[in-house]
Amino acid sequence: MTTTFEIQRAALADVVAIPVTPFAEDGTVDQDTHRALLRRLLDAGVTTLTPNGNTGEFYALSPEERRLVTEATVAEAGDRAVVLVGVGHDVPTAVASARHARDLGAQMVMVHQPVHPYVSQSGWVDYHRDIAAAVPELGVVPYIRNPQLPGARLAELADACPNVIGVKYAVPDAARFAAFARDAGLERFVWVAGLAEPYAPSYFSAGATGFTSGLVNVAPAVSLNMIEALRSGDYPAAMKVWSQIRRFEELRAADGSADNVTVVKEALASLGLCRREVRPPSRHLGEAERAEVASIAAGWSL
Repeated sequence: MTTTFEIQRAALADVVAIPVTPFAEDGTVDQDTHRALLRRLLDAGVTTLTPNGNTGEFYALSPEERRLVTEATVAEAGDRAVVLVGVGHDVPTAVASARHARDLGAQMVMVHQPVHPYVSQSGWVDYHRDIAAAVPELGVVPYIRNPQLPGARLAELADACPNVIGVKYAVPDAARFAAFARDAGLERFVWVAGLAEPYAPSYFSAGATGFTSGLVNVAPAVSLNMIEALRSGDYPAAMKVWSQIRRFEELRAADGSADNVTVVKEALASLGLCRREVRPPSRHLGEAERAEVASIAAGWSL
């Protein structure tokens, strides 16, 4: 029987939440708080969760912690959400993580951008093909941040692995995205704006139907308001949300996104939802920045 991945494709055409990974005072993953934050997202109406994404500090977690985060997310999601598990590093590690996700009942994996300093186009295809072929039952979503990769290479990958069904595209160039999507096959994949709400309106205008979000951890209703506006083609309403989140996202993006996770956790801490701790190479905010983030989050909470 041919798998159509209809449920998975629909889940990608939505707010794809990237939950944070909260840490306890002793530095370990705070499992109770993690699950409480997941329930908060689910109760707000979020239906797509990505454990082990960049907002979840994927690269700062140990293999055991990544498995723990996956297990907790699948358990909390139950039948309320589709789970898209972040995998990566070397091929054997990524395959093991993907199979672990499959065995738990997750429906998809997102393959993090390769961090190897030498990435060839054909090697990019080989890397993703090895992972996708190991879990043909799962939908596979490459996370693309490489502006040098042409759309034809994605089409080549999908020819070999039909379970490659969506793309998290995170090159900050809407024109390049539009060309890439059409070269790869606009209707062939679900296109997810991988740079979250700030880029969602421009990427939707070029064919995206979903966007990732770290902000959704703090204010789920804000992110859900934007997806509804974009789905209805109401760009003025979407830009109203854009204006509402602009400063928060500017703080996250400053200095090459140095504080991308820190700002989200600081906002959650200001609302009493988790500790602000992040792991190196992230850092804590200064007092003035903390006060500004708290003020923004308080406004959203109203």
